[in-house]
Amino acid sequence: MAGLVLCAAMLHATWNAMLRTQADRLWLVTVMSFVSTAVSLPFLLALPLPHAAAWPYLTVSAAVQVLYTLFLLLCYRVADLGSVYPVIRGCVPLLVSVGAAVFAGERPGWPTVLGIGLVSFGIMAMVFGRQNGGPKAFGLAAVTGAIIATYTVIDGVGVRLAGGSFTYTAWIFTVYGMLVPVVYLVARGRLVLRGRRAEIRVAGLAGVGQLATYAMMMWAFRLSPLGPVSALRETSVVFATLIGWRFLGEKLTAARLGACAAIAMGACCISYFAS
Repeated sequence: MAGLVLCAAMLHATWNAMLRTQADRLWLVTVMSFVSTAVSLPFLLALPLPHAAAWPYLTVSAAVQVLYTLFLLLCYRVADLGSVYPVIRGCVPLLVSVGAAVFAGERPGWPTVLGIGLVSFGIMAMVFGRQNGGPKAFGLAAVTGAIIATYTVIDGVGVRLAGGSFTYTAWIFTVYGMLVPVVYLVARGRLVLRGRRAEIRVAGLAGVGQLATYAMMMWAFRLSPLGPVSALRETSVVFATLIGWRFLGEKLTAARLGACAAIAMGACCISYFAS
């Protein structure tokens, strides 16, 4: 299970890096939504409908994710990937653990709590001393993290009621794929899908990566507690740091390497004691 979640983490960091490098990010996420919906359609036809109890969670989660997308775009408008991504992801495991305790009755043991704390501390430590974006970027990133934690807890409960993680994922992206173009129309007045071949290719790859990441996480949420799974997924910040350094020209300092080590220790702690 840990390997599956770590694979999802790498995919998540990759499509976020793709999003960060594009000039028109609203156009990109709109095309991504079309791609992920198109890939989901065969699953809608082949799989049974989610159980009735899951539909309220599914629809609310899709709406919250549209809000998350908008805040993520705002974050990347004011700061680079390495500045906002750690803040966004750093507060998620702690918030998800609290939400899982309140709404799903999950009570992780102290070793797992230690692992979650190490992951969150390591992620947040990555932005200590960095000034890119300033307080505005930090505030937007923190709100974005809270939104992620909200839909993560919703999905953690909803997917367990759905009867299957893949049908839940397919319907989430179908509803999401109907909402995102509406946001684009409100913002731009008309829907324009034309783009350069390279941009369309990036959008297509990012859309598939987003869908694959989500499907892996929903599968994990059905089988494991939400807090530890969320913390393992947030190791994506390590991959994002390496991608930002290797491909986006962002600095890789000793402090950030130390933070990555803390994240790795926390992930190992969670994997060992949750196994």
